[in-house]
Amino acid sequence: MSTPVDDPLSRERSHLAASRSALRAMRQDVEALDISDVTANWVNAEVLAHQIEERIKALADLSDTPLFFGRLDYLRAPGAEQAEGAGGERFYIGRRHVHDHDGDPMVIDWRAPVSQPFYRASKKDPMDIALRRRFGYTGGDLTAYEDEHLSDPGEAARTSKLLQQEIERPRVGPMRDIVATIQPEQDEIVRSGLSGTVCVQGGPGTGKTAVGLHRVAYLLYAHRERLARTGTLVIGPNRSFLHYIEQVLPALGELTVQQATVEDLVAHVEIKGTDDATAAVVKGDARMAQVLRRALYSHVTMPTEPVVVVRGSRRWRVAAYELEEIVRELLDRDIRYGAARDALPQRIAHAVLVQMERSGEAPDDRVQDAVARNSAVKAAVKQVWPAVDPAKLVLRLLSDADFLAGHAEGILDEEEQKAVLWARPARSVKSAKWSAADAVLIDEATDLIQRTHSLGHVVLDEAQDLSPMQYRAVGRRCTTGSATVLGDLAQGTTPWATRSWQEALAHLGKADAMVEELTAGFRVPTDVITYASRLLPHIAPGLTPVVSIRENPGHFEVREVTGTADVVDACRASLRHEGSTGLIAADARIPELAAALTEAGIPYLGPGEETTRETRLTLVPASLAKGLEYDYVVLDEPRAVVDGEPDERTGLRRLYVALTRAVSGLVVTHAAGLPPQLASAPPR
Repeated sequence: MSTPVDDPLSRERSHLAASRSALRAMRQDVEALDISDVTANWVNAEVLAHQIEERIKALADLSDTPLFFGRLDYLRAPGAEQAEGAGGERFYIGRRHVHDHDGDPMVIDWRAPVSQPFYRASKKDPMDIALRRRFGYTGGDLTAYEDEHLSDPGEAARTSKLLQQEIERPRVGPMRDIVATIQPEQDEIVRSGLSGTVCVQGGPGTGKTAVGLHRVAYLLYAHRERLARTGTLVIGPNRSFLHYIEQVLPALGELTVQQATVEDLVAHVEIKGTDDATAAVVKGDARMAQVLRRALYSHVTMPTEPVVVVRGSRRWRVAAYELEEIVRELLDRDIRYGAARDALPQRIAHAVLVQMERSGEAPDDRVQDAVARNSAVKAAVKQVWPAVDPAKLVLRLLSDADFLAGHAEGILDEEEQKAVLWARPARSVKSAKWSAADAVLIDEATDLIQRTHSLGHVVLDEAQDLSPMQYRAVGRRCTTGSATVLGDLAQGTTPWATRSWQEALAHLGKADAMVEELTAGFRVPTDVITYASRLLPHIAPGLTPVVSIRENPGHFEVREVTGTADVVDACRASLRHEGSTGLIAADARIPELAAALTEAGIPYLGPGEETTRETRLTLVPASLAKGLEYDYVVLDEPRAVVDGEPDERTGLRRLYVALTRAVSGLVVTHAAGLPPQLASAPPR
């Protein structure tokens, strides 16, 4: 029997088809633009052509991505007090705005104010919504819908089946957006204002990364002109993580957001070496900023000789005590070293001009500039306030024990000074085996000399692993802007891991930031997060455990094995399910497992590589698992994961990360005994 034409599902499909047609027309209109008569020169033409190209990309219709995922029907309530959009109007909520040829909206951007009730409205507070409809899709085809009559007191509140299905849907490929499943507590963070910095503490599966990315998308919608000028940046822990999340913002039509690691930000020198844990902790300590400042300003010396400027037949003399007053004034102003050095010749020149005026001359700005460029003035500046190369400054600090001791006195003790000194001093900046922590020190020194450019908004993900000096490096990139800081104190896996968000935010320069906590788990199954939470009392006492809100408890099993062949069998069994599988193991075990998978004929990828329908297994070193997730995870040898770290607490945190990467199922395989912290439930 054929489906009636007035069937609701058929009508919604017709609206989807019409919306896709309208989006194609919008794109064709942009493609047809002729800019030959509106650009004054080739520069304007290039800029406008680039803007048009970006607009065309933003209007792409992704066939397997729903154009809209919800609908709001507002009440027919009269009166001026009703919500925006009220009056019986109907709005389809989607990833981007779509309008017809008359300019009437067919799909409303999820970030628009009129869309907010889709995420916030409830039976207790319907927000003037009569009906909220959610849509279900198979691929790009609309196949189901589900209604909530929020203003009907006779209809009981219930859990959305489509929402649960979307949350639990298996994944293949990179991270997806969550615009269809944003929860009220997440939406509050997403829509928080641009002026304030927000820190989100969230356990595994709470969606903190998605919240941070969607907040960027929202801010670009609400403050596009300002952020277009000042720029936005997403900072992740490593390249694998950035590759995993890189498609989220483009899927929402945002193509201008840059991505980087902290190492990218401070790439002043080539990293060739590594530090032991003790040295890295000291180099990452915020006290090093004081040491660097002392070392830098030690180059400033008080003048002992006057400056004599010869102009024509006249000689103008600036006494040493006058020069000292100028230098001390610049030091007291506490401006950047380089800015003060640039100001010094002008100040000396001004002192000469004062003398000229007293003698009856009438010099102007050109004369002052000429005096500032005088060879005697240049020589005095070079002697009193010499130029300093930041890399050479750090090189000397780490190579010269006396120089370090002189500027670290009262800041670092003798053992700490010994820890950071190189055993074999480098001869030059190029030959030095710089470590990642050294590069951060150079970045600090660079900023002391010349101010770092500030962006409008920065998202810092997996922030719990940053050192205080790394926080300072990130903070320099948003001194005049705001930040979204994302992390989980329980997942800190570096010796310098964050102890508290208040401390971290102070180093970031955002001590007044708002701290929000997400505790509802949307991605990790109940049985998996319950098992992993046994570690919390040992790694983050007092932290609220994540509570999974998923109806499906997921598959969970702890399996004793005899060798790698059993681990391979566990992977093979996981691959029978739909979705992606991650085999996570201690870094030292990766070569053995890779050989076993190859021998078994099972293809696999490295972390960050995009899975396909044919290759759905990723072999993941535990050190790179953070921030990634897979439908099914096989975790090899938990004790080896713990033992692979320099101390037990860091090892247990690394294990906690590895245990919580699964979305649908987790199999823990072990030939050795399990860590005792997993042997029993945590104390109540």
